[in-house]
Amino acid sequence: MDILIKPSTLKGKLDIPASKSCAHRAVICAALADGTSKLSGITMSKDIEATINAMKSLGASFEIRENEITVNGTNGKFRGQADIDCNESGSTLRFVIPIAAALGVHAVFRGKGRLPMRPVDIYIRELSEHGIKFIRDKMPYEIDGRLCGGTYKIEGNVSSQFITGLLFALPLVQEDSTIIMTSRLESRPYVDITIDILRRFGIVINETESGFAVKGGQAYTPCNEHVEGDYSQAAFFYVANALGSQVEIDNLNPDSVQGDKRIIELIDSACENGEIKGYKADCSDIPDLVPILSVLGAYGSNPSLIYNAERLRIKESDRLAACADMLNKLGGNVSVTADGLDIQPVKQLHGGIIDSFGDHRIVMAAAVAALRCNGEVIIKNAEAAEKSYPDFFKDYIMLGGNADVIDLEK
Repeated sequence: MDILIKPSTLKGKLDIPASKSCAHRAVICAALADGTSKLSGITMSKDIEATINAMKSLGASFEIRENEITVNGTNGKFRGQADIDCNESGSTLRFVIPIAAALGVHAVFRGKGRLPMRPVDIYIRELSEHGIKFIRDKMPYEIDGRLCGGTYKIEGNVSSQFITGLLFALPLVQEDSTIIMTSRLESRPYVDITIDILRRFGIVINETESGFAVKGGQAYTPCNEHVEGDYSQAAFFYVANALGSQVEIDNLNPDSVQGDKRIIELIDSACENGEIKGYKADCSDIPDLVPILSVLGAYGSNPSLIYNAERLRIKESDRLAACADMLNKLGGNVSVTADGLDIQPVKQLHGGIIDSFGDHRIVMAAAVAALRCNGEVIIKNAEAAEKSYPDFFKDYIMLGGNADVIDLEK
């Protein structure tokens, strides 16, 4: 699906969809609980469907009605084998591998797109030292054995998803465990989300000077959970407002521990008297904001710099290269650095044809950039937005955006 966008201004009220990060975690916790949980406010997407299907493969059952899900959990018990399709969801893959290991499941993990390129070397090393055999150490991964407790030494600068996966799994083993961080934990807010949701499902995680301590033999308890709105999705509309739109953004928790809430602070610091000046942003804790932050910088009157974002090279696309390609095709002046983006000011962005690289965040960032271009923008393979925000273009058009599906081959 290719989308043609003409310049416009967005205006109106928008309920931001549920946080994908919170939804992944709530679905997993509910699936591991002893009893029935109700999850409300859920926004279905391909990534959330992947996690639901993964937990179904591990024995949980789900009843889905619009944006409410009733989950009958497994009480952290499952025997036998599981074939788990993670689709393109890195969160699903990295969260569920150690869970299946803790449950003693002989499991196969499949995926597509760039997911086979997303590294799980940390698990191959650490789980192999704690009772798990990787029968296949390339996708489709295949594991056997039962995870045991002990000391896990984890690098913090690869992905916080490894920490989250272990925090889900280690309460299920009988022995106590310690996670020692061997480098600074980047994307720390995502671990904060994990610990916060685990607490609501009865799991206690203790932080130490060097990492985390996890008591073994814990039990997940059912919980009725409302999933809060997603600041990473709201960020697209906050930047649209900085470009001149007037969207009233609703369904956000002002006390959220989501790291992407920082978009508000970054826009405030970058803008002065209605003009975008420019910024310098350390994105080590907020990698998902980089595509839309690059759009904000491209409309600045001064240079902007994004740094500490080298991990974006192994997302759904090489996001640093994809952001630069997107904006440069629109007339921007963006260079990829060793760990981020150097964004130089230009007088005006023009129209052009954008390759989405199959990346949902590139699609949505390009749609916001198109609002103030002086020509038409075509986004190729715009259906990639469905990975996290299936109704993005529906909401975009509802707010006054001028977007139409086209056929480039005609």
